[in-house]
This record gives sequence, C-alpha cells and structure tokens, in this order.
Amino acid sequence: MTGRIHSIESFGTVDGPGVRLVVFLQGCPMRCLYCHNPDTWKIGGGTEMSADDILKRYEENQAFYAKGGITVTGGEPLVQIDFVTELFETAKSRHIHTCLDTSGITFCPGSPESIRRFDRLIRVTDLVMLDIKQIDPEAHKHLTGQSSEPILAFARYLDEKSTPVWIRHVVVPGITYKQDLLYRLGRFVGTLHNVQALDVLPYHDMGKAKYQKLGLPYSLEKVKPLGKEEARTARQIILQGIRDERRVSLSLNSCLQP
Repeated sequence: MTGRIHSIESFGTVDGPGVRLVVFLQGCPMRCLYCHNPDTWKIGGGTEMSADDILKRYEENQAFYAKGGITVTGGEPLVQIDFVTELFETAKSRHIHTCLDTSGITFCPGSPESIRRFDRLIRVTDLVMLDIKQIDPEAHKHLTGQSSEPILAFARYLDEKSTPVWIRHVVVPGITYKQDLLYRLGRFVGTLHNVQALDVLPYHDMGKAKYQKLGLPYSLEKVKPLGKEEARTARQIILQGIRDERRVSLSLNSCLQP
C-alpha cells in the first residue's frame, strides 16, 4: 500500500513528545478559515510513498528520535486511514512511538465498518493530538465547512478506549477568542478522562502567502494575530471550565454513593 504524502519534516519538536519525524499527508475535507496549509487540501495530490519508504527516512536519523517517534498529520491524515494504520503497525513492530495529529472529522460512530477500521488504527497509536476547532456547532460549520459531531464523537471514542490525548485548540480573535466558547470547550474536555495536555495555539497569518500563490481568497485578511498574553488568558478560561466540570462530576458521583 502507498499513501499520498505532501511533505516530511525530519526534526519536528512541536508535534508530540521529543524529536519526531513528521509526515504530512495530502487531502482534507475541512476548509478551516485560518488553515495555513491550503496546499494540502486536494485529495489525490502529493507523492506516493510506502510505509517502508517513510520508515527508511526515520531510520536514517534514528539516533535523534530516541525520546521521540513518528507523527502523522496533514491535511487530514484519516482521509488515508488504511495507509496510516499500515504505517503505524509497521512502526510499532520496530518499537517506534506513534502519534496521530487529527481533527477526527472522518469518524463515523454509526458505521460498524468505520469502527472496525478505527479500532485497528487505535490499537497501534500511542498518542492522539486532537484538534477541536470550535465548540459551538453552528460556528464550527462556518469556521470549517463541516459538522462538529464526528469530532466530538471521536473524542468520546478515544476516552472509551483510554487512548492518551493532547487537545489542541487554535484561538482566533473574534471567532474562538470568546469567553463563553472557551469555557464551554473546557466543560467538554472536563468530561474526558484521557486528556494529558492542552495546547492553546494563537492564530497567526503566516499562511497568507500560500493563498496568494494558489490564487485563493484569504477570509481572515483583516484579522490580526493573537498575542501571547491573550493565548495564556484563553488557556486559563479553558482550564477553569475543565476544573468546574470535574468538580460537578465528583459531586454527582458522591451523591450517587450508597
């Protein structure tokens, strides 16, 4: 089996623990207004590579990955779920730590076939970096062009599987940088028991040049990047939501004790 690869970064340091080989897969059904990789959207583009081709790249610099591993991102890597599964199964057979960076948009909880394929992938996935774009359903459709239901269902599925998760959330002025939305996101994350980290990422506009090159309009032309202090504030609001949700949960559990 081969996958369609957009690009490979040999020494990634922000895509999971340690230094990692980061594989960007081609293809994405989302159209996030702030996406800085619109060149990964097209389904069927990229360069064809096999799992062995990619792991050969890993092994060339294996000494640098002692505390790291391999991360697959995109685009949306789950568009090519069968290839990612084969890559991770091969990686695990070589004792390589595997990380999946995804929005979970392709998850279909009502389909036994979808669940079967996801079960097989998750068995060989050490960590999921789950990108929750927007907690409000209608605002999510406006921001990404897709429903948020598969993403939240995937988060709950990972919780049931006890798969370690890092939550990622991009904070955009005027769109997701709103106290009620951030707090609601925290309350949702607080219902999960497998979350190990929370990455709050400030919006930046460094992808503008790619849109110009591709002849695409950039919808957030007038939106200024979010400052570091604002990103810290956003993170605190989310954390407060998490704490409040867990406090309520503990109180309910206590009330239910005989």
